[in-house]
Amino acid sequence: MRDRVLAAFRWVDGHADVWRLFDDGDVLAAVVEHLAGVAASASATKVAGIESRGFILGGAVAVRAGIGFVPVRKEAGLFPGPKIIGRATADYRGIEHLFRLQQQSVSDRDHVLLVDDWAELGSQALAARRLIEQAGATWAGAALIVDQLEPSRRAELEPVTHIVTADELGPAE
Repeated sequence: MRDRVLAAFRWVDGHADVWRLFDDGDVLAAVVEHLAGVAASASATKVAGIESRGFILGGAVAVRAGIGFVPVRKEAGLFPGPKIIGRATADYRGIEHLFRLQQQSVSDRDHVLLVDDWAELGSQALAARRLIEQAGATWAGAALIVDQLEPSRRAELEPVTHIVTADELGPAE
């Protein structure tokens, strides 16, 4: 899996083009299969995904794993019903996003695995964890394509699994 992700990945104008992994159906299917295996190993009952790439990836993993999907939405956009709201500390761009989770999307019987494409500082993942736990569910960990977390933040999000680390991608071009 690692080699397939590395082969598909590209830097474009100094930015990571993770969208390429979604463009190749075979790579996307392999990534989803791998992360669905993580969900099964974690005994997850739900997969959470943060808007926007987390919706694509998390939704696909939830379908493959045969479990529900929990959207974690950013501030704008329709999201009916009672919500739990929390703000993340600044991300790698310095933005502090406000996140929302529908209260009815999880219960105290759920073990929720966060699936995402990349975690740089982990601020968004940690905010999602807080919302999930505030809703009464159990944190099952984070499953990432690319892990760039510092050890202290990784410890806050454990268990964390990844396909590749940011260092393996090489320098930005």
